[in-house]
Amino acid sequence: MKTMCLRGNVFSGKGEGAKFVNLFWARKQMEEKLGFTPYVGTLNIRLDGKSIKMRKALMNAREVEMLPAPGFYRGKIFQAIIMNLKCAVVIPEVPGYPEDVLEVVSSTSLREKLHLVDGSMVEVKVTF
Repeated sequence: MKTMCLRGNVFSGKGEGAKFVNLFWARKQMEEKLGFTPYVGTLNIRLDGKSIKMRKALMNAREVEMLPAPGFYRGKIFQAIIMNLKCAVVIPEVPGYPEDVLEVVSSTSLREKLHLVDGSMVEVKVTF
């Protein structure tokens, strides 16, 4: 397995990640394949320039396979660690999805647990 460190700043999203995590099929597969029940919401990170390039390399890496329900787009999910907490990175394969955005799911609210606010710099260690 390889590890990649991505860096960026926390920012507030539009609530789309919470909708995804709350979908029955997505939640069930995350529980089975990642080993945790996801908190309803994602931590949004705007990546720095170097990390944007590295994130692009993840598009060809081996992810935790999740099969979407009919009518939904695929996404890539990778096991990850943020400040010693187990989590996962979700990269939606949605047309027009920003290349500089990383969404992180965990069993807890990462903002609350890690005392993060918009603008906080974070590093995510992604395993693939």
